[in-house]
Amino acid sequence: MTLFERLAEALHADRPVALVTRIDGAHAGAKLLVSDTEVYGDLGTPGLNVAASGEARALLAVGETTMRSFGEDGEPVGVEVRLFIAAYAPKPDMYVFGAIDFSRAMARIGKYLGYRVTVIDARPVFATKLRIPDADEVVVSWPDEFLEKAPVDARTALIVLTHDVKFDIPLLLVALRTQAGYIGAMGSRRTHANRIVELRAAGLGDADLARISAPIGLDIGARTPEETAISIAAEIVALREARRGGRLSEGSLPVHNARAEAALP
Repeated sequence: MTLFERLAEALHADRPVALVTRIDGAHAGAKLLVSDTEVYGDLGTPGLNVAASGEARALLAVGETTMRSFGEDGEPVGVEVRLFIAAYAPKPDMYVFGAIDFSRAMARIGKYLGYRVTVIDARPVFATKLRIPDADEVVVSWPDEFLEKAPVDARTALIVLTHDVKFDIPLLLVALRTQAGYIGAMGSRRTHANRIVELRAAGLGDADLARISAPIGLDIGARTPEETAISIAAEIVALREARRGGRLSEGSLPVHNARAEAALP
C-alpha cells in the first residue's frame, strides 16, 4: 500500500493522521505519514524522521497544521530544513464542568492549547456566554447527564471544577467509564480523599481512581484562576507527552520529546 493509499484509508476511517512534507534540500518533496501508532515514509535522515513524527503527533493532539524547521538530522538548530505538517484531525474537546472564575481562565488557556472548549453548569445564572466569553459553547445541564451523551475519545480533557459532591461524584462515575485522556478534579487533598471514599463505595478500584488527577494541575504554587489554568494546562501537556513536569534544568531527557522511535519500513 502506498503512502497516499494509507492516507486515504485513514481519512476514510476518520482516524487522526498527519502528512509531513519536506520543503528544502536534496530530499525536497519527501513525505512522512504519521498516526498515533505508526510512521510511514522517509524525509531523508533517521533523526529528522523522529523529530518530525514527534512534532506531527503533538500537532495531531490539537488538530493544528503548520510549518516547522529543524536541522538536517532533526536538531532543533542548524541547517534549516522546513517541514509542512498537515494534521488531519478535528480539534479535541475540552469539557470544563462548573461555571466559575477558574472556568473563565481555563476556557481561555484551553483555546490557546487548540481545544474546542465547552463549559457545563446546571445553574443558568452562572452558565452564560457573557460570563465565560472564550468558551466555544456554554451549556446549562447537570454535568453527568451532559457527559453521558457527549463525544469523548482519548484526546478529550475533562476538567472538573464543580467542587461540590452532588455534582462531582455522579460526574466522575461517568467520566471514568469514558476513554478520556485526561480527567482532573479541583479540590484540596482532604476533599479528594472524601471523593475517593465515595467512589470506592460505588465499586471503583485503584486502576480507575488512578486516572483522576487530583488535586488538579502541576505544583507551581498557583493561586489565581489564571495561574491555576496554566498549572492544569501544563499537566495536560506533560501527561500527553509522558513527561513528569519538572524543571528542564534539573532533568536529563531531550527538551523536545520524540517519544519512542517508530520503526520505519
